[in-house]
Order: sequence, then structure tokens, then C-alpha cells
Amino acid sequence: MQWFSGDECRRSNNDIKPCVAVVVAVDNEGRTVTRILDLVLAQRPVQDVIVVDDGSTDGSWDILQYAATRDSRVALFRHSERRGKGAALATGVPKAKAPFVIFQDADLEYDPYEYFLLLTPLLEERADVVFGSRFGNAGEHRTLYYWHAVGNRILTTLSNVTTNLNLTDIAGGYKAFHRDVLARISISESGFGVEAELAAKCSRLGLRLYEVPISYHGRTYAEGKKTTWRTGFRMLWCIGKHAIAG
Repeated sequence: MQWFSGDECRRSNNDIKPCVAVVVAVDNEGRTVTRILDLVLAQRPVQDVIVVDDGSTDGSWDILQYAATRDSRVALFRHSERRGKGAALATGVPKAKAPFVIFQDADLEYDPYEYFLLLTPLLEERADVVFGSRFGNAGEHRTLYYWHAVGNRILTTLSNVTTNLNLTDIAGGYKAFHRDVLARISISESGFGVEAELAAKCSRLGLRLYEVPISYHGRTYAEGKKTTWRTGFRMLWCIGKHAIAG
């Protein structure tokens, strides 16, 4: 796939009228949450932004409260204690009003200028769900943690075996849905296992699932990266759990 310049990304997003609700899960992202909200709100397709603070203890909630006063499209929700990414998404999804929903992490690893990549197959009515992939012919991405990449490929393969899909990135943070389709998916996983759950349930429902290449600006652990080998084992357990459930 062709790599898009910043100007091309802006023009592509500007061609899309407001139609998307962005659900942002926040977990101690005080250093980046203001910047990511500014980037999200700058995208023309964005109709509303649902931010769920998952029990942050670093002052993220105070920052969010101030940020919400600057744009009426932002709605804030808070968990009193940390429950996990899946729980944050489960809280935020029912609040979405726009016809399409995108999941956005609160760090700066995924670029909101690429929303048009996720939305195009939905707007053209070719897809019900679009997953972003950081591998294959994806755009620019920071080179980090070889064994994380290996682990993700193993988990993606095992997920594909159980779902009969041919995804390349089970754990990618960018996913977009028709809101009506997403309403048919009940999120039960509270943590990062939600990624495996979503793939399994999309397959089980027979949804038209597309994958598009995205850029990835990964973080180091010193910069706040949260996934560890424990995350991988939990994901493996969730893959098996949802395979049996099917």
C-alpha cells in the first residue's frame, strides 16, 4: 500500500463528513491525553468523543475534566478503580451516537489522521468491521521489541485457527465498527483479552471484516507501555475461551 503524507491524510479526512464516535480508554495517560484529544477532535469525521477514565491515579481525570470544557463533543465517564481496557470500552460503546465507532488508545501510538483508512470500507458499504494492522504493508512504525512482534504473530495465528479468519494483527488498537453491528457484540473481557474476544465474536456473527494497514508509533516501558508477557498469556487464555464458547 502507498504511504500517505500528512497533507494527504488531512485531505482524506476532510472529505468525510462527521459520522464517527471515538471511544477513548484512559489508563494513567496524563502525559499524552491532552494531545491525543486535540488530534482526535481535529479530525472532520469525528462527531462525538466518549472518554472513559479507567481508575487513573496520575491526575488524568483532572486533565480530562478541563479538556472536556473546551469542546462539547467530549463526554467523560470514570471507573472508580482500574478494571481494564475491555471494561472501559464496554462502558463507552453504549454512549456512542454517531453511525460508526472507532476505538482509540489514549497514548500516541496510533494516529487519528488515519481515520479515513478505517472508515473508507465502512462508508463504501463493503465492511461491517475494520481492524487496523501494524504489520504487512503498513505505514511507518517505530522499531521496538522483537519478541513482542513474535508473540503477537503467534497469538494472531492461534486466533485465526479458531475463527477461520486471516488477520495479521490480533492485538492492534485501531478497530472501527458500524454502531448497529457493534451493538450486537456484548463485551465481556475486562482487560486486553477484549481484542481476541472481538475477533471471535465478529467471526461467529459472520460479519464482513476488513483489515487495513496503519502506522504505529510504539512506546517503550519507560514511556508508559503496559503490555507484558502476562498480557500475552491472558490473550492466549481468551482465545481458547472464546473458541470453546463458539
